[in-house]
Amino acid sequence: MRADHQLRAFEQILSSYDGNLPLHRFLPVYFKQHKQMGSSDRRWATRYIYSFFRLGKALPSLPAEERLSIADFLCHDTLSLLVEKNLPDLKESINLPLEEKLALIKAKYPGFDVEKIYPFHTALSTGINKNNFFASFFKQPDLFIRVKAEDSAAVISKLEAENITVKVISDTALALPNGTKLETILKDGTYQVQDLSSQHTGLYFKPNKWDKWWDCCAASGGKTLLLNSLEPVIELLVSDLRESVLLNLDERFRSAGIKKYHKKELDLLKNNDQVLHHYQFDGIILDAPCTGSGTWGRTPEMLTFFEERKIDQFASIQKGIAQNVVKYLKPGKPLIYITCSAFAAENEAVVQHMIDTLPLELEEMELIKGFENNADTMFVARLIKQSE
Repeated sequence: MRADHQLRAFEQILSSYDGNLPLHRFLPVYFKQHKQMGSSDRRWATRYIYSFFRLGKALPSLPAEERLSIADFLCHDTLSLLVEKNLPDLKESINLPLEEKLALIKAKYPGFDVEKIYPFHTALSTGINKNNFFASFFKQPDLFIRVKAEDSAAVISKLEAENITVKVISDTALALPNGTKLETILKDGTYQVQDLSSQHTGLYFKPNKWDKWWDCCAASGGKTLLLNSLEPVIELLVSDLRESVLLNLDERFRSAGIKKYHKKELDLLKNNDQVLHHYQFDGIILDAPCTGSGTWGRTPEMLTFFEERKIDQFASIQKGIAQNVVKYLKPGKPLIYITCSAFAAENEAVVQHMIDTLPLELEEMELIKGFENNADTMFVARLIKQSE
């Protein structure tokens, strides 16, 4: 029976997965090792494993097959064989809005509690509508790209010619179905994949021509590329702890036509005066290492595998980095603090710590509620250095 075949494939993946690798990296390795799985098997196994983890820790006492059927019902508007088999009374409701489907599951399973979907929900930043936030995990976020305003019409035309649904968010931001294979359609360098909330953080940069800016936790350079799109005539320093991601940054910068920048491999939890003693910046972007808890709609396995102790570990790292970079900022100039976290300990609490312990004054901050736009949830604050 095909349903039993699909279930066995799902169960084998679930028993093999320990959360150490992100699911999107684990699955290609798994499929490569199990070449007997055809394309249809891989497609259904991927759908099932992602659906399963989107349920988080709700209904933990139910068997895995039943939990999977509930999750798949909530996540999709196309019937699966497992939903037909295990939830026959709900198959006619597969196309209902998510809110109504959640109500049906609650009626069928009185122990269903949306708060159990997202672990450590008491740690969330203020201002998050918890029910809407929790419900958002049953829907895969969109794929967002950033384009130049003058290129937008041509990019949209190319995408629509390939029958790809394009939602225009602004003259530079486009939303596409997740999984769209852009590299076969659009020319390299004509777009940047960047979440809508990440693009929104650029409103806080406000660079001036000839400024000197430092993206101190640059990773693959997404925020620097955003900064450059706002003001290309600036001097850039990018740094990160990991050489591998800086090599990726080099490739992205080449594609984007950015040729002049400085690059350093730095551990920002250490004293870097010997390397940076002569630097003074007009702006610093601190896109801090964090739990990523605002992006778990893309990595729902974290709803199961994340460990609460890591919240305080990341908050400590964030405070340490802020302390070590602010001394290189000119008085009157901004530190832009960014996380992709939904936890107050990494957001408002770190900002309060910076205000209390460093010569910084808060100008403005925002919890970017990406779950309202099928995007990531992020946090951004603009702090101005005071004269010491």
